[in-house]
Amino acid sequence: MPSLAEDPTFRQWWSRASRRGASPAAASALSPLFRNADVRGVLSSITAPTLVVHRAERSLIQSVEHARYLEEHIPNAQLLVLPGSDLLPYAGNIDELVDPIEQFITGERHRPQRDRMLATIVFTDIVGSTKQAAELGDRRWRALLDQHDGMVRRQLERFRGRYVKNTGDGALIPFDGPARAIDCSLAIRDGARQLGLEERVGLHSGEVETLGNDIGGIAVHIASRVAELTGPGEVWVSRTVADLVAGSGIVFEDRGAYELRGVPNPWQLFSVLR
Repeated sequence: MPSLAEDPTFRQWWSRASRRGASPAAASALSPLFRNADVRGVLSSITAPTLVVHRAERSLIQSVEHARYLEEHIPNAQLLVLPGSDLLPYAGNIDELVDPIEQFITGERHRPQRDRMLATIVFTDIVGSTKQAAELGDRRWRALLDQHDGMVRRQLERFRGRYVKNTGDGALIPFDGPARAIDCSLAIRDGARQLGLEERVGLHSGEVETLGNDIGGIAVHIASRVAELTGPGEVWVSRTVADLVAGSGIVFEDRGAYELRGVPNPWQLFSVLR
């Protein structure tokens, strides 16, 4: 396992597993057995479907020529040469090994079901945080951030939002309702002002992919790009959000069409007035 050679945790585990696997006397007896056993004469009698798997850069003890020999002498065998030099199957990229084995056995590869949901994604960002941190000093800035984070979490509890992760000077927050997402965003902005901070907030609604406790997908990227364009103390939303809350009484101002970094086609954006 060259890829794990410098990993102290793996080295410790491997040493412990090796000692538990055989006594010194048993290991000494088994080593020549492994080295001298010759099964070439019976390869042609194998009738079970056989997949021969080998790492392309594996040269110590076994070379790719050995794998090709097995393929040639086992009836109807298939050879799969993978990149890398790790011998143990659980080292390196496991999927590139497991997926072909599954296809060989079942005839098809596993296609994991994507867990997706419709959400309104909120990105918050404290404006000018670096400058304020330099002016206040580390201890006072950390105390102010703690106050800010506590305020954000209280608003999330109030409006039923879910705190996904910190994004440096802000947060990623999904909601299951766009109107509540907007109301919460306004409350966070106002709460930040009470602390002497300016917060900008961007929102977009779309389908997201759940990744454990995290979320991902193009909708998340769009919300992030909207937040990047938002001015200090403002809450901006995409056209999608504005259309979804039509009739709610929320008032918007059209800010025009923008090219969002890394996102195709111009997007119409709106600022929330009230």
